[in-house]
Amino acid sequence: MVEVVPSEWRRSTRCTGGNCIEVAKVDGGYLIRDSKNPDSGQLSFNDAEWDAFVAGVKANDFTF
Repeated sequence: MVEVVPSEWRRSTRCTGGNCIEVAKVDGGYLIRDSKNPDSGQLSFNDAEWDAFVAGVKANDFTF
């Protein structure tokens, strides 16, 4: 596995209390990581997977 180093990690402005994820755009997709433990690893998603996730969030498909 090749580690990709993104140029910029972003987190939501709604993030409070440190329980957040950070997202980075890289060639061919997106990376996410835990903001409290950024060295613990990253999950990667291609553009189609990320678009499907964002559409699900907007449609309120996820319940907690």
